[in-house]
Order: sequence, then structure tokens, then C-alpha cells
Amino acid sequence: MLATAGGARLKANGRAFAHIARFHPELTAFRRDLHAHPELGFEEVYTASRVVEALRVCGVDEIHQGIGKTGVVGVIRGRQTNSGRLLGLRADMDALTMAEDNEFAWKSAKNGMMHGCGHDGHTAMLVGAARYLADTRNFDGTAVVIFQPGEEGFAGAKAMIEDGLFDRFPVEAVYGMHNWPGLKPGAIGLNPGPMMAAADKVTIEITGKGGHGAHPYLAVDPVLVAAHIITSAQSIVSRNVRPIDGAVVSLCAMQAGDVHAMSVIPGKAVLVGTVRTFTSDVQELVERRLTELCSAIALGFGATASVKYERVYPATTNSAAEAEFAADVAESLVGADHVVRDLEPSMGAEDFSFMLQVKPGAYLRIGQGGEGSCMLHNPRYDFNDDILPLGSALNASLVEQALPLAAA
Repeated sequence: MLATAGGARLKANGRAFAHIARFHPELTAFRRDLHAHPELGFEEVYTASRVVEALRVCGVDEIHQGIGKTGVVGVIRGRQTNSGRLLGLRADMDALTMAEDNEFAWKSAKNGMMHGCGHDGHTAMLVGAARYLADTRNFDGTAVVIFQPGEEGFAGAKAMIEDGLFDRFPVEAVYGMHNWPGLKPGAIGLNPGPMMAAADKVTIEITGKGGHGAHPYLAVDPVLVAAHIITSAQSIVSRNVRPIDGAVVSLCAMQAGDVHAMSVIPGKAVLVGTVRTFTSDVQELVERRLTELCSAIALGFGATASVKYERVYPATTNSAAEAEFAADVAESLVGADHVVRDLEPSMGAEDFSFMLQVKPGAYLRIGQGGEGSCMLHNPRYDFNDDILPLGSALNASLVEQALPLAAA
């Protein structure tokens, strides 16, 4: 892999990259249009329409709309289909509820909404791959390009699966990709196990007895109970979870009383937070210990505590064979020096996990930043358009190398 001064333009090996680089300006314009018109989960009407329009222009064989509410699926058959094999490629389409603090011409046209995670870029890269695959068809089998709604907290992947995604398109494996500002442009990272953590929501409701702040001995103070729970919850990881098993318990919000009533002890307090784990065993351990701890602490103060534990997204775990294959494909494009095969997992979450629960596959990170770049979910974030051809070529190469044409 080569880069000119400043990394402004990337080069990679292979005919897919060379072919896609020719329409890089069109991909950039498409991506920036999506950035200017962000839409939230299950509201991606404009985005889906632009994807459908692009797939029609690309000449894909089939376009299916409305899967998982606003999801789109394109089908591209190879020059040969004797293998009968199908491979899935997925991109997410939705934006975030946050205000953009950029000034470029393609900044969000919608107040309080922006593509702060690069899903506009992911969509553009998969469109680029679809165009190349439809142009060349250098594979034996069928490529299924999946444009998924509602990744940001709406479980859009689960919605598509429940709407028959893999029944209608029985792919043998599925691959997803996410830009990563922590990797330099041209770098690709993954590992053969957990890539992202499970994300669980915890709601703890503490019931005490309200009273006067001057006479706390006549009350049961739920704020005091909440404070002890907040402190003690940190012992779950440090004293129950093995150091080699990752876990995070974060109680991030508290609601109790009235800030204008300085001398009123409330009757209730509510804590809300998140638990992040990589394995089901650790997940179950944390849930059990948190429930036990809250009940015991509340009881000790004469109060009660109920714990509502919601499993929102499972861990995103790559299957070993598909992760190794994806790393080999990446290496063929950018060289071994630019592929990180043991990338550190993130405690963030990703609903591609639902797809990996039912199909083997791999989730990759494609570098787009390096030192000084904006992290995801930052109001000044923007996708790096320089990596569009590389991401498209990586998607396309996964199909070509997984479904090779038979030798003449």
C-alpha cells in the first residue's frame, strides 16, 4: 500500500481498487449528499431511495426494499453461478441525534441530526462495491449487498433478520465494516474473536421513605442508598470478574428529589447505566451480582431496590475462519504491514452482532484518521472520502476471493 505526502490519496493493489478509483468523485458526491441529509433509525426514507437509485444505475440484478422497515438489499449474480453460493456484505445507513459543528458545504441540513459515525461513508463504500461487482462479475455465485437501517440503538439488523433477511437470501457468511479514526488511512484491523462488547441497560429503582432533611432519622433516604450502590457496583468487576475477562459497569444517570427543594428527602431514586461484556458467562455473572448487591445494600438501610436488566445488543464476535480470510483479503490489497490481525476489542457495541449470531462472518475496521482526527460521535466528525475506493475494493474483494471463478 502506498500513500502520497500527507496521506491525501491512497493506493492499493488489485484490479478492484484500480477500477473503483475511476469513479471516486462520484462516490464522494454520493457520500456527501447522504451526509447533508441525515436520517434516524427506521426513518431512512431519503437514504434508502438514494441507495435504490444508485443500485439501479449500477445494474444490479435485483433490488428489494422495505426489509426491516427501511432496509434495502441488492442481489448481484456472478459471471458463473455454478457454485450456488451466496455471500453477504452489510452497511449501516442511519445517523445520530446530535448537532453538527462543521462548516463545509455538505454539513447536515437538519438541526440536531448528523452522520457522526460515518454510516454515510459505509453506505457509499458498499454502493461502490456493488457497482464494481455488477460491472465486472468476476466471481462464481451471488453477492448480496445489505443496506441496514437503525444501527444506532434501534437493532435494525435484528429487524431485518426477523423480516426474513437470511431466509430470503441464505448467505453462507456475512461481512461488515466500520471506519475507525484510531487507525491511519489505508490500515485495516480485526481479530478472530470479540470485536465489540455486548451492551446492556440497567435501571435500578430504589424505594425508601420520604421525609424532612432536618429529621433524616424519621426517613429512609434513597439518595444515600443510591450513593452506596454507585460505589459498591464498581466492586463487581474488580472482585468478581477475572482480570483477563473484560467488563465495564457504568451507572451514568441518577434521578431523585427536586433541586429546588433543599430540605426534602425523596421517597424514590432511580439509577440508569450500562454494562459491557464480551462473553455470556461474564454477562450473567454481572447481572446476578448487581441484582444481589442492590437488594442487599437497600435492605441494610431499610429500603428496597429493584433491578431491570435489559440485554440490548449482544457482543460482536468474529468467527475465526472468516476473520482469517478477511485479513488475508485485506493483506492482498494493502500489504501485511497495514493489516492488524489482533486489533484490540472495543467496549462499544454494534448491532451487526445479531447477524454474526446466526451467520459466520467478520467485522472489520478500516482506518480513516490517525493522530489528531476526530473520534466517532464527535460534533466535528466527518468521514474521510479518501478511503472510499479502498473500502469499496475491500468489500468487492471479499466476494471475488470467497467466490472465485473456475479456471478456464
